[in-house]
Amino acid sequence: MRGSAAMTEVMVERGSRAHRATLGVGVALVALAATVPLWADSSWMREFVEIACYFVFAMMWNLLAGYGGMVSIGQQAFFGLGGYAMLALGNFAGFDPFLAVPVAALAVALLALPVSWIAFRLQGGYFAIGTWVIAEVFRLSIANVSAVGGGSGTTLTALRGIPRATRESLTYWLALSAVVACIAGVYLFLRSKQGLALQAIRDNETAAESQGIAVRRMKLAVYAVAAFGAGLAGALYFLGNLRISPDAAFSVNWTAFAIFMVVIGGIGRIEGPIVGALVFWALSRFFSDLGTWYLLGLGLLAIVVTLFFKQGLWGYAQQHWGWALFPTQRRLVAPQNGAITSRNPP
Repeated sequence: MRGSAAMTEVMVERGSRAHRATLGVGVALVALAATVPLWADSSWMREFVEIACYFVFAMMWNLLAGYGGMVSIGQQAFFGLGGYAMLALGNFAGFDPFLAVPVAALAVALLALPVSWIAFRLQGGYFAIGTWVIAEVFRLSIANVSAVGGGSGTTLTALRGIPRATRESLTYWLALSAVVACIAGVYLFLRSKQGLALQAIRDNETAAESQGIAVRRMKLAVYAVAAFGAGLAGALYFLGNLRISPDAAFSVNWTAFAIFMVVIGGIGRIEGPIVGALVFWALSRFFSDLGTWYLLGLGLLAIVVTLFFKQGLWGYAQQHWGWALFPTQRRLVAPQNGAITSRNPP
């Protein structure tokens, strides 16, 4: 028993050192990334903003489906609403466009509350199809609002007068802040009791409710948070793009690409959307000019990963080599007094 306890202490100590090393490397990388506008070409910043939008959107889909068990194919509704809310705040309400990004995301999260009343009346496949229908309703509604350009869209005029270098630098720093906040927020949430409750709901909703978990309240909170993140990604994307249209903002491709990224990287893992976003960006960067062949390649890659790497690329690496940048699983630890407790790995 003493040997087992000693081994547990050694494992915890090693895990703690690895965790501190990972945290140190992460802080150093963020600090280095923050200096990019001071020395890098503007094209680098634009590429990073695009990757950041992919990642944040995929991370929110992973939180909703991978951890919460709510498979949605209509998250593009909140992506598009975030973009249009940012534009409306900047063009018509006089908001600073950069401050309008988080405000737009918050507005989208609030709008998700009444939308959830409709979505949560559906279960399983009906929920997935229902979210897509909701997104189409928003797309058609926005396309009939002439103030924002109708079906042809409009331009973000609130950025007039701001030098291009300043605009690109501020957009980059905003995207970097969104990535860091997204990773930190999801990681801390999943290591909390609420995160454990969410995963219990995903595994067995009835059993979770029988243990006293407020299932509907938790699902509503996660749905709103996922909407906030999707709205943030949409506002950021169109802040950098300078132009928005209903077909671009509410395209189902956004959710399709998010599912692709999460499946490729590893669903139900924080590292999954990171790996998936990088893979997707690289493929689109170098092969998108191939048109139909590019889309066929994405589908073929998804099929190969699904067949041979069922837990995604990062899941495969974690299973075979024990890699875990953001460990959220819990371990049963047996102290010397023999009482078994549950704890997060350090």
